Order: sequence, then C-alpha cells, then structure tokens
Amino acid sequence: MPYIKNYLREELVEADQVVPSDAGELNYVFTKIAHNYWISCGQNYQAFNDIIGALEGCKLELYRRKVAPYEDKKILENGDV
Repeated sequence: MPYIKNYLREELVEADQVVPSDAGELNYVFTKIAHNYWISCGQNYQAFNDIIGALEGCKLELYRRKVAPYEDKKILENGDV
C-alpha cells in the first residue's frame, strides 16, 4: 500500500473524477479499488483471482492501445535500436 497523506486518500477515492498526481497516488487508488472489491466479494481466492486478472487485462490493454503506438511514433522520430 502506498503511503500518501491522509487528506489525499479520501479526496482521491471519493472524487467524481479521480486524477492522481503521482505514482504513489495512482497506486493508492488502484489498491483501494481492489481492496473494496475484495471486501465486497467475500474475501476469498476467487476475488483475488478476479482482481489480478482485471489488473493484468488493464495492463495489457494500456500497453496495446497507448504504449505500443507511442513507441512506434518514437521509433519513427528517433530511429530503431
């Protein structure tokens, strides 16, 4: 769990539009959402599996849709390795 200031914790989780300002806050938001899901689903292995699967899917989708095109653009700008 990232350790961020207490006043930011509520602000980040309760905001209509969550906009973390750094990696620690982003990690906190992800962790809080995962924790709340785990609590609401009965605190069992399936909930852990669901969370890990969702995070992995999110990671892969982010890479496929955002990172790879960005890298392709930079290869064109700067040349390949």
